[in-house]
Amino acid sequence: MNRTKLLKNITAGILLGAVLLSGCAKKDEGEKKIKIGVTQIVEYSALDENRDGFIKALEDNGYKDGEKIEIDFQNAQGDLPTAQMIAKNFVSQKKDLIFAISTPSAQGAYNATKEIPILISAITDPVSAGLAEALEKPNTNVSGTSDYIPVNKQLDLIKLLVPEAKNIGVLYNTSEVNSQVQVDELKDQCKKYGYSVVEVGVSSTNEVNNAVTSLVNKIDVLYVPTDQLVVSSMPIIVEKTIGNKIPVIASESGSVELGALATQGINYYRLGYKTGEMAVKVLQGEDISKMPIEISNELDIILNEDTLEALSIEKPQNDNISYIKTKQAK
Repeated sequence: MNRTKLLKNITAGILLGAVLLSGCAKKDEGEKKIKIGVTQIVEYSALDENRDGFIKALEDNGYKDGEKIEIDFQNAQGDLPTAQMIAKNFVSQKKDLIFAISTPSAQGAYNATKEIPILISAITDPVSAGLAEALEKPNTNVSGTSDYIPVNKQLDLIKLLVPEAKNIGVLYNTSEVNSQVQVDELKDQCKKYGYSVVEVGVSSTNEVNNAVTSLVNKIDVLYVPTDQLVVSSMPIIVEKTIGNKIPVIASESGSVELGALATQGINYYRLGYKTGEMAVKVLQGEDISKMPIEISNELDIILNEDTLEALSIEKPQNDNISYIKTKQAK
């Protein structure tokens, strides 16, 4: 073989190798997993169920963790600076999508990025929280689902279970904008029902015990909004209120499982599943800024039988109520 022919063969081999390597690179690129960051403010049954529903919806639509997608779950353990750090880390890691459970987690994510799509859930008022311009058209990189429940639904429960009640107490986190929205709505609606409202704000779980102690002698019923700081302290609240024969009307089923009397609330698993379906649409190219933030109309009435007995309240004659027993806190 002469030198010219040898060089041609070598050159052809190099070109063929480059083509094969290029093809392999493109194949590897095509198999690259979609990176999804999940940020949650605290470990709590309703929020955990919400996350489970989200992941199941993804899986049911062909996005299974470890195969087509890679889910990175982070829990802030109730610490706001940690929630903000989680969001910043997700951005630096170039996640393809973020799922934020609760208002603090969502605000942390939105403050960290205006480019990465953010799906939210377990948030009462995304507009007041500064996450969207309107529910119908967010016009930001945020969409998802809200756990908003009209306060009058809980007031109807109070009327049914504690008809002699006159003074309604409410405990909430003063730094949580969505909690303030609920308290304002409660005060407005209570005027129509003829109730007086006694409100006490807290800024940490360490203040809950004293706050409840200050309330029990002034109220007939305690209303607890969808406030993660407060509901995570439900065992403390229940111990104080049951001891003083004060019913607790909650805004979600997890609190009732821990001893609150009743709720007319949302199924957080179904809410998370709906958010997961929306995430699928985003992953398939739909513009998140034009996706309406959805509110669930499916409400479940749940009543705690153990608490009903402890408070000596007669079992209501209503076929639409589901009864549960108290679950011991971990």
